[in-house]
Amino acid sequence: MVNLTPKQIVTELDRYIIGQYEAKKSVAVALRNRYRRSLIDENLREDITPKNIIMMGPTGVGKTEIARRLAKLVEAPLVKVEATKFTEVGYVGRDVESMVRDLVEAAIRMVKNKKTETIKEKAELAAENRLLDILLPTKKRKQPTNPLGILFQQDENDDENNEISDDTSNQSMAGTREKLRQRLRLGLMEDVQIEIEIEDSKYSGIGFIPGMGNEDMLIQIQDVFGSIMPRKTKKRKTTIREARRILEQEEAQKLVDMDEVIEEGIEAAEQRGIIFIDEIDKIVGKEMSGGPDVSREGVQRDILPIVEGTTVMTKYGPIKTDHILFIAAGAFHVSKVSDLIPELQGRFPIRVDLESLTQDDFEQILIQPENALLKQHRELMKIEDINLEFSDEAIKEIARISYILNQSSENIGARRLHTVMEKLMEDISFNAEDLSGQDITIDAEYVHKALKDLVKEENLHKFIL
Repeated sequence: MVNLTPKQIVTELDRYIIGQYEAKKSVAVALRNRYRRSLIDENLREDITPKNIIMMGPTGVGKTEIARRLAKLVEAPLVKVEATKFTEVGYVGRDVESMVRDLVEAAIRMVKNKKTETIKEKAELAAENRLLDILLPTKKRKQPTNPLGILFQQDENDDENNEISDDTSNQSMAGTREKLRQRLRLGLMEDVQIEIEIEDSKYSGIGFIPGMGNEDMLIQIQDVFGSIMPRKTKKRKTTIREARRILEQEEAQKLVDMDEVIEEGIEAAEQRGIIFIDEIDKIVGKEMSGGPDVSREGVQRDILPIVEGTTVMTKYGPIKTDHILFIAAGAFHVSKVSDLIPELQGRFPIRVDLESLTQDDFEQILIQPENALLKQHRELMKIEDINLEFSDEAIKEIARISYILNQSSENIGARRLHTVMEKLMEDISFNAEDLSGQDITIDAEYVHKALKDLVKEENLHKFIL
C-alpha cells in the first residue's frame, strides 16, 4: 500500500476535485487507518475493522470522483456499483454478492497488470523472435520419407558435405535474421502485411439473455466450459505493428504465473478492496407499506451481511468481506439516511455532507484541476490548428450562468458546466475547418451571445405546467 499521510491524500485529491474538504478529510483518515492497521500486530489486526463512510449531497458535486481518485491514489482494487441494480433474493436480477465477485476480478486484473509490467521486456523479446520466425522460417533438415531410406545409411562423405553446407546455411541465416531484427527495432517494417497464428478467444458455448436469470452463475458456467474445451487457433493477416502487440500479449500471458496472481489478488481484495455503492438513497422506501418498497428494504437486508462481514463464494474460492472498505453515496433528496434500516446505518459510522457548488467553485473547476474543462477544449481545438483562449471575464460569466441555471432549474452540480460549454463551443466546433490557423479569444460578450438562448429556454421552463 502506498504510504501517504492524510494531508498528502487531500493535497492529491485537490488536483482533481474542487472544494468538499470535509469529505476529502474523512476518506483520507479512513485510508490512513488502513495503512496503520497493516503495521499492527497480527493478533490485534483482525479486530480492527474499516470505518465505512456514507456521503450525502446533490448530484455532480464529486462523490463518485472522490472514490475513483482514491483507488488510483493508493493502488487499491475498487468497484463502483449502483444500488438500484440489485434485487432482493427471490426476484430476477443481480444479487448483492456479485459486487464482491466484481471486486475480486478487479483485484486480479490489477495484480496481473503489475506483473505484466515487470516481464514486459521478456515478452517483447519473445514476440520479436516469433515475428522473425514468421518472416524468416528456419530451414529444417529433410527427413527420409521412404522407410527404406532409414535402413540404408547415406555415405559418410555425403554427411560431411551436408554438415558443411548446413553450417554455411546457418551462418547466412543468422546474419539475415540479425539484419531483419535491426530493421524491426528501427520501425522500418511496421506496415508490412504478415500472417500470424493466434488463439481464438471466442467461445460459442452457452449464451444468456441479460435480465433473464442469474447472470453471474451463467458467466461462471461459460468459464468452466471454456477451460474444458481445447483452445482453437486461427490465422489472421495483419501488419507487423499490430502483430507485435498481439504476440506481446500472448507471450506475457505465458510468462505470468496466474496462481500467484490469483493469490495476491484475493489478498488485495480482502485487505485493501474498496466497494463504492452509489445511489444508495434509491433503495430507501418512504413508506414500508408493500409494493416495490418491500423489495427495496429487502436489498438493504441483503447488503447488510456483506457490509458486516461474511464469506462470499467466488470462482477463485471464498472471499472474506470483513476488511473491505465500503463507501456509500446518495443525494437523499426525498429520503434521509435515518430512513435506512438501523442495522445498516450502524455499519456506516462516518457521515459526510457534501455542499452544493458555488459560483466560485465553478470558476475553479473550469481552470484549476489537471483535467480542467477549458484545458480539454483547448486541446480539442489544437487538433484543428486553432489556438483557443478564454478571457478572465469569460470564465467568470460561464461560471455565473452555470450557477444561475443550477439554481433556477435542476441542480446537477458540475455536470451543468458540460451543458454550458458544449453550447458555447458549438459554432466554433462546427466551423473549425474554416477557422484553421487562427487565434480565437472567447470574451464575455461572446459568452452572452452564444448562451442567451440557453438561459432564455431555462427561464421559460419555470412557467410551463
